[in-house]
Amino acid sequence: MTVVETDRIAMADESDELTLDSLFGSLEAMPVPEGYKVEIVGGTITMSPQRDTHWAIIRRIVRALEDRFGMDVTALSDVRIDFPGHLNGFAPDVAKLADGADRDAKGKWHANDVRFVAEVLSRSTALNDYGPKKIAYATAGVPVYLIVDPYIGRCHVYTEPKEGEYAVDRTINFGEQIDLTGTDVDLVIKTDGFPRD
Repeated sequence: MTVVETDRIAMADESDELTLDSLFGSLEAMPVPEGYKVEIVGGTITMSPQRDTHWAIIRRIVRALEDRFGMDVTALSDVRIDFPGHLNGFAPDVAKLADGADRDAKGKWHANDVRFVAEVLSRSTALNDYGPKKIAYATAGVPVYLIVDPYIGRCHVYTEPKEGEYAVDRTINFGEQIDLTGTDVDLVIKTDGFPRD
């Protein structure tokens, strides 16, 4: 049988198309070291270690959400959510979803249901948190995006997303409260217990 050149191109296009599902499927078959979070940011696979400092901050943020909204709040940690942009499959450190949010037919959460995201910086992925992830969160309309930097003891709170950018950027030092009253999250997070790295 002779394969016509156009058939080869069509077959390559069909089988070589990268999707988040195919990339994550390949990752699940690989031996990812325990204690590492895996994300896909703009088609690039990133792995970052989960440190004890990192987890202590995540735990405090989740606890603040539970104290404010109850134990049944839909708060996720390191769970894949696909965001706008080319091959963006993030696993936010903390994501609070809207009341009544539900998974789709494939069992995935929707980015448009995310009301709050917190990312605790790792040195290896900090540029993603301040760059492509911030753009994707704003594009998805995530009302509140919090970046916690345990290296310098500072947080950035981004609010009022519009056209892929956040209009408001506030800086809070560790020891000060993160006042999110008046936002979609409507809570206060104490930072005096956040450990530094």
